[in-house]
Amino acid sequence: MADEKNLEATTSASPESPTEKTAYDDPVTEAGTHTALEGKAWMYKPIKLGPLTLPWFASPPSQLTFVALVCFLCPGMYNAVNGLGAAGQVKSTDIDNATVAVYATFAGVGFFAGSIANRIGLKLTLSFGGFGYFFYIASILSYNHNGNVGFLIFAGALLGLCAGLLWCAQGAIMMSYPTEDSKGKYISWFWMIFNLGAVIGSLIPLGENLHKKAGNVSDGTYIAFLVLMATGFVLAWGLVDSRKVRRADGSHVVVMKHPTWQSEILGLFEVLRTDTYIILLFPMFIASNWFYVYHFNGVNLAKFNTRTRALNNTLYYLMQIVGAYSFGYALDITSVRRPIRARAVLGALFVITMAIWGGGYAYQKGYTRDSVDPELHPEFVAMDFNDSGYVGPMFLYMFYGFYDAAFQTSVYWIMGSLTNNGRKLANFAGFYKGIQSAGAAITWRLDALKNPYMTEFGSCWGLLLGSLLFAAPVVFYKITDTVPLEEDLKFSDETVEDVGTAEEITEIRRGSKA
Repeated sequence: MADEKNLEATTSASPESPTEKTAYDDPVTEAGTHTALEGKAWMYKPIKLGPLTLPWFASPPSQLTFVALVCFLCPGMYNAVNGLGAAGQVKSTDIDNATVAVYATFAGVGFFAGSIANRIGLKLTLSFGGFGYFFYIASILSYNHNGNVGFLIFAGALLGLCAGLLWCAQGAIMMSYPTEDSKGKYISWFWMIFNLGAVIGSLIPLGENLHKKAGNVSDGTYIAFLVLMATGFVLAWGLVDSRKVRRADGSHVVVMKHPTWQSEILGLFEVLRTDTYIILLFPMFIASNWFYVYHFNGVNLAKFNTRTRALNNTLYYLMQIVGAYSFGYALDITSVRRPIRARAVLGALFVITMAIWGGGYAYQKGYTRDSVDPELHPEFVAMDFNDSGYVGPMFLYMFYGFYDAAFQTSVYWIMGSLTNNGRKLANFAGFYKGIQSAGAAITWRLDALKNPYMTEFGSCWGLLLGSLLFAAPVVFYKITDTVPLEEDLKFSDETVEDVGTAEEITEIRRGSKA
């Protein structure tokens, strides 16, 4: 049963009535059940705002909202800066090299981030991760004045370490907290809130640079981002421990009760041994960020002036919200069996990959890296949104944003369909972000080496199509209608009585008495 449907059913009864049972109460009252997992009583009381009844604080919707707001304010704002092309600078080489440092350390840390997050907890993981984004934007502000490349690259490396942790925690929460029939919606909610941060963040440089057609973006732009990011990494402390999160059906998240460094490091390799099929998703992981440098530098920076880049950036992330909503909700259509939905989304990705990137190929044939280089061709004038030929490229760039959200929403949903175990999903998220970032490090370095734009474009399109073929066996043979709780518990030291619903616990007790 979906969390939002349970919420309606359970909030109709008065929580204060001692004779009525609600989902805010422990679903099983016998001693020894769930009590070790419960937080303080206020965490499980509904939040009333006038006529509205909101989910309790330690519920999946509330906790996901906190995570989404942290990502709204930290990586969301980072994306807004990065989407300007060269992070708002005129020349991309130093920013490219700093971004290589970001993704190189991100890849190394990300692959093992699941073990770290499972050991130190998601709250600390998320907060430390958010700080790295703040520090990196501060280094760009410094670079704007003193050109200190060393500090910029150091900040990039630190951001990579922090981002690996943040995105692992985010992925684990987003995939393991919701029930099976609401994972698509939770992923879309997160992606919409996160990208709303990039949309609003993009409005800052658009307003600051509306009358500026050339040059770096202003200091005020970077300072505004710093304030927002500082708020974000502090907000992460609003998270509660995963074991205290209670779903509307009374069940809890499957994690480790007593994680140690040894158990979590060994657990990483255990996942690779027991779930070897995850390797077939690695091409999708590496493809999912491969195209960013082409979008941001090969299209937006190459062809448009400062204020138009800011507008394009806003539209790009606005369409990410549309893509996340449409794919996330479609993936939760319960009238269609989950294996059928999985196969349908793979087919849909193939269709839009051919359509959108096919249009991109037609556009890319119209220019080269040399033809848009002002140093080689002083007569080149970057396109402005007032120019007559702007509408077509604008829509192409918007659909690139739609595609990004559709692709990543689908990848997260596929991983979430394979297990409900929070510990295992933290490792899946670490694999995803680590491999994704390794690919990004390669592409940013290739861009810094001034590879032809058509080469960059071809690598993006080919890798995306190839990744769908590799993922097909997982989608067709590993995704089932549901994953039994007993299967999820195999990768944990918890029991059904620790995390199950009242019905599941009762069934187990009946079986033990039989």
